[in-house]
Amino acid sequence: MRGDALWTGYRHRAVDAAGWMTFWRLDPRGQQFGLTDWMGYPDRPGHRLWSRAATPAGVRAAWQTSASAVSLELRAELDIYTSIAPVDFLVGGTLHQRREVQPGEQRINVELPPGPMELEIWLPQAGAIAVREVSFEGEAVPQPPTGPRWITYGSSITQCTGAYGPSETWPALVARQHRWELVALGFAGECHLDPVAARTIRDTPARLISLCLGINIYGGETFSGRTLPGQIEEFISTVRDGHPHTPLVVITPLPAPELEGKPNALGLTLDDIRACVELGARSLGDPDLQLIDGRTVLSGEEAQNLYVDDVHPGPDGYRLIAERLAPLLTLPL
Repeated sequence: MRGDALWTGYRHRAVDAAGWMTFWRLDPRGQQFGLTDWMGYPDRPGHRLWSRAATPAGVRAAWQTSASAVSLELRAELDIYTSIAPVDFLVGGTLHQRREVQPGEQRINVELPPGPMELEIWLPQAGAIAVREVSFEGEAVPQPPTGPRWITYGSSITQCTGAYGPSETWPALVARQHRWELVALGFAGECHLDPVAARTIRDTPARLISLCLGINIYGGETFSGRTLPGQIEEFISTVRDGHPHTPLVVITPLPAPELEGKPNALGLTLDDIRACVELGARSLGDPDLQLIDGRTVLSGEEAQNLYVDDVHPGPDGYRLIAERLAPLLTLPL
């Protein structure tokens, strides 16, 4: 039988004439920059936000089922920046199968254990992905998301393209531990305080919001020491327009041992970026805002051992980040 899915974790769903669905984590409608990306939506030159936003990191669906097998019809393409991540099939909250995804159209068939069971499908956190149909050999009832909604915004370290799979990114691990509904707004290379990201968070109901800010601003030389605190303040102010009292956590850059102490082209070190993020966040005098110094999430020695390059953790690094942040990201009683 066809398994109509209640996909969650996205902002806008686009369906083409052939029935392929793309899950946008930001809404591309009305954006006009003059240069189109691989989906025909606009990206500025040197600006990959929209291709990142069309990657379904954190997008998933759940069913209650006693079916013997499930089939996912999926289309995937490489973009020039990332590989394609796998699809995760979870049964009862535990990874049942992780299936690699190849470029092109494909149907992924997975046998299921004897039911009844709760099945979750987590779509890839890297690659250009579209979905057409989920079908079951047996009965399956879509399950709406439950639990409080948590929005987390950040860079590639929040998108976690290098995690073992989409259910093992650090946001997914934290959300699964707390049984929260996740909205993962991690955009590799593109966490630059874009107004559309602030408006998306503002307009999406949530019980908790976290913002991991600074590493792309350092690497992209986006703002100076003069402008960055004001940009942080403005971004948070926009979020607060829709969430006046929602707990808000701001996380400064994690350690980057090979980059610490090195000024970027605007003369800012990572410590300068951390200080600017803290200054901008504290300027509002917000009693519902918590600051976490990223250097307390991982130590420099742990970063040396767990990073795959100057900035990015490997899969075990993302697991450790989740372990450290899970007890810090909490909801008020």
